[in-house]
Amino acid sequence: MPEGLRHLIDWHLIEDAIWWDRLEAARRFARDRRWTDRARGRSIVLLFFNPSLRTRTSMELAAVELGAHVSVLTVGQGTWSLEWRDGIRMEGAEAEHIQEAIGVLSRYYDAIGVRAFASMRDYELDRREVFLGRIVRASRVPIINLESAFWHPCQALGDAATLLDLFRGSVQGRRFLLTWAYHPRALPMAVPNSALLMAARLGMHVTVARPEGYALDPDVMALARRYAAEYGTEIRETDRFEEAFDGAEVVYAKAWGGRLAYTDPQAEAEGRARFQDWRVTEAHMARTREAFFLHCLPVRRNVVVDDAVLDGPRARHLLQAEYRLHAQKAILEWIWAL
Repeated sequence: MPEGLRHLIDWHLIEDAIWWDRLEAARRFARDRRWTDRARGRSIVLLFFNPSLRTRTSMELAAVELGAHVSVLTVGQGTWSLEWRDGIRMEGAEAEHIQEAIGVLSRYYDAIGVRAFASMRDYELDRREVFLGRIVRASRVPIINLESAFWHPCQALGDAATLLDLFRGSVQGRRFLLTWAYHPRALPMAVPNSALLMAARLGMHVTVARPEGYALDPDVMALARRYAAEYGTEIRETDRFEEAFDGAEVVYAKAWGGRLAYTDPQAEAEGRARFQDWRVTEAHMARTREAFFLHCLPVRRNVVVDDAVLDGPRARHLLQAEYRLHAQKAILEWIWAL
């Protein structure tokens, strides 16, 4: 693999100066939606192993608005199913190996975006991003993480720019509540991991509200606390759902599965069903300091959050989604050094 490629796996792997520069770039693109030809002659292929609405459309449009060509591939639907493990005899359904597939695409295109969710079967494999790492090793061009097992940097940049917009350029010392919410499925931890680090890196006080058994990874929590230490802010965890809303200025709701989902999915599902009251309501929002409500989408109405909140005056989830487009432009601008 050529040295010096600007891969975006997650922002915590990238220095502060670039993080803040890309935040300002996203806000700049929000102010000026004019199409340009700055990326004319560039090309990107978006490789989706999992469904997408905002990530796919925002990255497609971002590339087009910058003047680049974009192709979209849904793996296994119109393409060959892909094997990624090394050293195995390929006699199963997978007709092609990542080594060849990425090797070819990285000879055609100037960047590759990859969306591949957590396996929800092997926690260590997911935590170490083994699958995405295999793709990076096979590529000759920059890889952009469009959501992986543990991280969603595109969402994080859009979320951070949204917060700066809402609070007129500075969020340091503001109170950010990241709350677990019930969902009928055990979802990956990529979005909550990235949202936690994003808020901590912005210098916000962060409360993570989650039931027992739904703690985020200890290493992710430790990194958030290191970010907070730089600002003198606090990262705290609680299993007291109602009280967590007290004094919050931002409420970010997100469902995620517990660690038990990896070892005993049935037991995790039964346990999760006991927490269906972890749903954001108007009464919860009334306990805040007129907090803005955020959600990465898609959201299950009246399961994760009530209609009255989503349709209420403090909901900003659609603005948050809009900022995904501006964030994608900022990412493409950086990886291509436009």
